Amino acid sequence: MAESMEEVWLAQAKSGDQEAFGCLVRAYEKRVFALTRRLCVDPSDAEEAAQDAFLAVWQGLPAFRGEARFSTWLYRLTVNACTDILRRRQRRSGRDEPLDRAEALPDRAPSPQEAAERKELRSAIEAGLRQLPEEYRTALVLREIQQLSYEEIAQATGAKSGTIKSRISRGRGLLRKFLQEHGNLSDFPASNRIEAGKGGRG
Repeated sequence: MAESMEEVWLAQAKSGDQEAFGCLVRAYEKRVFALTRRLCVDPSDAEEAAQDAFLAVWQGLPAFRGEARFSTWLYRLTVNACTDILRRRQRRSGRDEPLDRAEALPDRAPSPQEAAERKELRSAIEAGLRQLPEEYRTALVLREIQQLSYEEIAQATGAKSGTIKSRISRGRGLLRKFLQEHGNLSDFPASNRIEAGKGGRG
């Protein structure tokens, strides 16, 4: 998406243009939903969080001053929406929800055995992410899956860059330990990439 086009849509949407806002939604909805699916266990929660995030964008646009990139601001609202939903669910249930999904694998026509192994690994990584403390999981997903820089993650979460680096490092270590203990991966990379997701930026 051309930056200038996004700026035009932003300006128009801030003035109440719903069609321009719809263009922003369509431009970002896949990335937002990919993030909510990683942070929320239940698919219906993920959908609700995405809707809440875009509603918060619409309501907050008049006050948006562009001090951060629009995408960073959007990610922050998305993280907040997921956090709110997860906390409400935990208050209702008093326990963590089980993982009940595995995301589709990349298109490469793997052999049946490769497909089964990748599906098992992806499910294990998803389960491992669910075991991480919320702040570690959020930082790791934003870095490895959404490919945000440390500074962008700091802006999206309100934490300092040093804190973000620490959370990502500890999150990777805990995820590696989880996978090794469950026999899913004997040599999980401690940095650079979550194999079952999109790679992180350097």
